[in-house]
Amino acid sequence: MTIDNRGAKIAHAIALLVFVVMFGLPCAAQEKFRFPIGESSKTLSYGPLWVAAKMGFFERENLDVPIITMRGSPLTIQALTADSIYVASAGVDALISAHERGADLTMIGGLINGLGLSLIGGKPYKIYADLRGTTIGSQTITSGTGFALRLVLKAHGLEYPRDYKLLNIGGASERFQALTSGQISSAPVGVPLDLVAKQQGFNIIGYFADDQPNFQFNGYFVKRSWAEKNRALVVVEGNGDQRRTLPLRRGLQLEKPHLGSQRRCERGRRAHADQTRRRARDS
Repeated sequence: MTIDNRGAKIAHAIALLVFVVMFGLPCAAQEKFRFPIGESSKTLSYGPLWVAAKMGFFERENLDVPIITMRGSPLTIQALTADSIYVASAGVDALISAHERGADLTMIGGLINGLGLSLIGGKPYKIYADLRGTTIGSQTITSGTGFALRLVLKAHGLEYPRDYKLLNIGGASERFQALTSGQISSAPVGVPLDLVAKQQGFNIIGYFADDQPNFQFNGYFVKRSWAEKNRALVVVEGNGDQRRTLPLRRGLQLEKPHLGSQRRCERGRRAHADQTRRRARDS
């Protein structure tokens, strides 16, 4: 599903979630209904939320939707349980952990249906083995980005905390700053920071999706009790209004091949470098 379609569908879904409430309020047709959403990181992966806001999708549905950026999935889940937000967009593993502790939460949809992160290494760190004994930056340690990072590193023979340390730094921009300052050996980031890092001489050690191709990274969560009482509201509109997103779709048609070709070239160079190192080691 493309980001443009998801942007329109998000606005429609939220409108459906609050329709009955708005219908029962006086002057609801004139006044916008406030419907706060919490998300765990302001990155390109959360683009559909910001597209829906910036392109006026929420306003057209008569909704006032503040998008609140929080420091990781655990805080986003906490805000949902405290009724500070109506919908949380956060890591699925954080939802599972909260559910195991008895939280009254459930998942009603997905946003990031895969891992779009790259592991960026400082200039001395080119392969996974180079990270042994170093400190790696993350947003969280036990959930979200940190959870996926540990799975990827385990696939390459690195166990936490035996082989490396994790430092809880924050969002992608904070991790990138820590990397450039030399505070950490590596960090997971997404597009476009991985391309920026490559241009500045840092190394793309690997792509998370190569090791975890089937990973539901993020979803939309609500309180289960509320959803059960308002079952008819928890409906996602199947068909978005494509006319609303035509300008964005045209832009993405130009941008996606560019980003895809860069990543394919980078993967080819990385595969060639790995093959060269293996030959040198065997000779």
